[in-house]
Amino acid sequence: MLERGLLPDFSPAAAAEASAITSAATDSSASVRDLRDFLWASIDNDDSRDLDQLSVSAPAAAGAVKIFVAIADVDATVRRGSAIDDHARTNTTSVYTAAQIFPMLPEKLSTDLTSLGEGQERLAMVVEMVVVEGRVTESEIYRAVVRNHAKLAYDSVAAWLDGTAAAPPRLAAVPGLDEQLRTQDRVAHAMKELRQQRGSLTLQTLEARAVFSGDVLSGLKPDEGNRAKELIEDFMIAANGVVARYLEKKGVASLRRVLRSPERWSRIVELAQALGEQLPPEPDASALAGFLLRKRDANPTGFADLSLSVVKLLGRGEYVLDAPGQRAPGHFGLAITDYTHSTAPNRRFPDVIEQRLLKAALAGGATPYALDDLATLAERCTEQEANADRVERQIRKSAAALLLESRIGQRFDAVVTGASQKGTWVRILQPPVEGKLVRGTEGLDVGNRVRVELIHTDVERGFIDFARARQS
Repeated sequence: MLERGLLPDFSPAAAAEASAITSAATDSSASVRDLRDFLWASIDNDDSRDLDQLSVSAPAAAGAVKIFVAIADVDATVRRGSAIDDHARTNTTSVYTAAQIFPMLPEKLSTDLTSLGEGQERLAMVVEMVVVEGRVTESEIYRAVVRNHAKLAYDSVAAWLDGTAAAPPRLAAVPGLDEQLRTQDRVAHAMKELRQQRGSLTLQTLEARAVFSGDVLSGLKPDEGNRAKELIEDFMIAANGVVARYLEKKGVASLRRVLRSPERWSRIVELAQALGEQLPPEPDASALAGFLLRKRDANPTGFADLSLSVVKLLGRGEYVLDAPGQRAPGHFGLAITDYTHSTAPNRRFPDVIEQRLLKAALAGGATPYALDDLATLAERCTEQEANADRVERQIRKSAAALLLESRIGQRFDAVVTGASQKGTWVRILQPPVEGKLVRGTEGLDVGNRVRVELIHTDVERGFIDFARARQS
């Protein structure tokens, strides 16, 4: 982390500030609504404690549904310019590794006093949306006090929604919550279908998570998508769009999350041709979305490899300044023009920035950040997100190297995930591990399938080296 410009530890000043905070923030202003009795619930990973958002639904007129998303009011506790804020501004994100989690905010805050924990009354920013057939037709943003009635987990909720398991105990214990979640699932599905019609990309990448038996690393488990994860993703995409449009309408500069048109579109076209499909010569999100859906339906087991190839060719998302009178690029992968990050302020600093801009706009006050500062922060957040990804990836590779060090000489089927002047990388499926192809790289490009042999591992540096296997 230090090599990447990330601080693994909080400064003494930040630690002292955190120690002095003894309770969650409160606000009795008339503008803060009391929504504690709504059936709010969180859905996150089983072990997540830094809970950023809750959701709930309510019927609206003419068959519409209101979706409410509550976002933790981190700014009410973390003041701009404080030592805690300076640490968050430096790292810009929490860093999640198999070895240890390095939170952007002190754990006393992110997992407790600013977290929307079960049974806790917390200040929140609420995005209220009226949804008709997957489309947000009306929206409102305001501050409120909320209470999480059930802390739920993705996998168990997804299994219940799919009908393969009974309702999780926490869900079953709250009367009416089952109907709530089925309504939310139905609305989220309609939102997703509408985005897909507009060209939103359906991708499935298998990010590996370390599995431990006690303190011993025992395996790597693919972190696969499911209906519960999609429900939250769909609502967060919609809420982030509402925030972006609100700030733009108010003439307030902000940060946008963008994914530009892919520079390596021609290689995506080649991948499609190899699979018997034709894509336009110029980047076209709708055409790519249709191609991906057809291939997912035709070959579900191989779709993760195709997805990974496309993700690598699409490039990285970034943060950019959206200034009044200027038009920021859209998000190619989501096929939307108005998108920001505002729904995870315990984990991402761009979301804290957006929260402060949003609260100032709601109050009719002066913007807390100058244009130059926002432009600098956009670059900083993009850079540090990439650095955090590199740290997380290196630790994943160290874990993978540890698992594979006894398998030198074994052969695996692999797919090429990277090809440039810096080298060629491949990923094997079992376990889901990526490594460098150090011999036999000629003629290979992203998406090619190849047979490889494991020839070297270095646990400390996270190196996994493969060679192209000779035909026997």
